[in-house]
Amino acid sequence: MLELLTGAGLAMAAGLNAYIPLLALGLAARFLDVVSLPSAWAWLENEWVLGTLGVLLLIEFVADKIPAVDTVNDWIQTLVRPTAGGLAFGSGSTVETLAVSDPAEFFSSNAWVPIATGVVIALIVHLAKMSTRPLLNMATAGVAAPVVSVVEDVASIALTALAVIVPVLIVLAIPVGIVGFVVLVRRLARRRALAT
Repeated sequence: MLELLTGAGLAMAAGLNAYIPLLALGLAARFLDVVSLPSAWAWLENEWVLGTLGVLLLIEFVADKIPAVDTVNDWIQTLVRPTAGGLAFGSGSTVETLAVSDPAEFFSSNAWVPIATGVVIALIVHLAKMSTRPLLNMATAGVAAPVVSVVEDVASIALTALAVIVPVLIVLAIPVGIVGFVVLVRRLARRRALAT
């Protein structure tokens, strides 16, 4: 059960920022005793992978803070974030699925289920983020973009930390995230109504 909560938390974090949970897992597995990745996921500890994830995180960090560029980035990330969510859920739930020699066996053994679950979770979070960001940019003339982006990065870091260290708290993070999203959408709707 804790593995599923860990996977879910990592997938939600990937929906906000694809690279934070993958980089955190790789660094924790490489340098700390907190995470022990299954052998099929050991590539996350590789220094080249960690370096690449670090560079991609830096690009994402900058691009997501610039109004209009953040929207383009979100469109690009529509493929990346769900993929990262699937990888994060799969590695976080300690399911060994990457070394697939027989695709028919992979699908018949249901080894794909954790990856697909992570993809769906990350996609839902990503679509929520992607749908609100242009509205925030329009409502604030782009001023909110860097602030909201930092909040999303902090939330992704917090979700990743919770998922790895105290996965039980992910159960609380889910409703808090949903309530936060609903409150944000309602505030945007009110601002829009007042502006017209």
